[in-house]
Amino acid sequence: MLDEYGRQATDLRVSLTDRCNLRCSYCMPPEGLDWLPKPEVLTDEEVLRLVRIGVERLGITEVRYTGGEPLLRRGLPGIIAGTAALEPRPEISLTTNGIGLARLAAPLREAGLDRVNVSLDTLDQEVFRRLAFRDRLPDVLDGLAAAAEAGLTPVKVNAVLMRGVNEDEAVPLLRFCLEHGYLLRFIEQMPLDAQHGWQRENMITADEIQERLAKEFALQPLPSAERGSAPAELFAVEGSTVGIIASVTRPFCGACDRVRLTADGQIRNCLFAREESNLRDALRGGAGDDELAERWVAAIRAKRAGHGIDDPSFLQPDRPMSAIGG
Repeated sequence: MLDEYGRQATDLRVSLTDRCNLRCSYCMPPEGLDWLPKPEVLTDEEVLRLVRIGVERLGITEVRYTGGEPLLRRGLPGIIAGTAALEPRPEISLTTNGIGLARLAAPLREAGLDRVNVSLDTLDQEVFRRLAFRDRLPDVLDGLAAAAEAGLTPVKVNAVLMRGVNEDEAVPLLRFCLEHGYLLRFIEQMPLDAQHGWQRENMITADEIQERLAKEFALQPLPSAERGSAPAELFAVEGSTVGIIASVTRPFCGACDRVRLTADGQIRNCLFAREESNLRDALRGGAGDDELAERWVAAIRAKRAGHGIDDPSFLQPDRPMSAIGG
């Protein structure tokens, strides 16, 4: 799947649900959102059919399951097992908030899951409660430990720093991850909240994150060749690495290899796209694999050169992150 700029989509992000059991302020309001009606959500069989087409026909080599919160999907172990049975077998990962992972880490590993990314923005229980509107920090920490014990490695931790909320936690988070053998990735806050309240001046930038870390750690930038199409700029630190994903201030669109499938069967060729391509209705209308593959290829071909956040005409996507999939 090539776009007009020669970028090949090989990394498929599949949202399994728009529902979540947290209410992180940079994603959705405390009262939650109007969730997708169940009939609009792809069934397990439909998810696996589209993933199979992507892997067997279109060159997808990595599949990451996301949400919302993918651990809320009852059929998740079966979806993982079905993906692991594909030929060629793709790398299979999961992005999660970690709630429930303590119970599911071992079964998911047995089903074929390779690794996890766990969101953790603070180590302070009160800050967690204020940020996520739920008192679940111990569950997240238990989930991280269970993932490591189950062999879902490398266990990656995703953190978003917000001004006036958790901006002083860059160093504690990195120290925590180094002590436990997790790989930390800081992510600039992006304009993907349901409230459309994102403001650039409230965002902790990649430069600020790097400056804060450099006060306590000796950071050695790794060669860009080691990054490839990965979104994180990597730094060697105390025998491990830390990454900074500067989606806003240092975009990496030129090397993007990602494509997204939403929980209701829409193809999005960019996280910030305002257009979608509907595969669900074609699938349910009796389209064969060839037609579905052609529709998918056409959707990728129309991918824009970049997300355009710095363009005066930029408009935030109508869907928030929870409905798109990370």
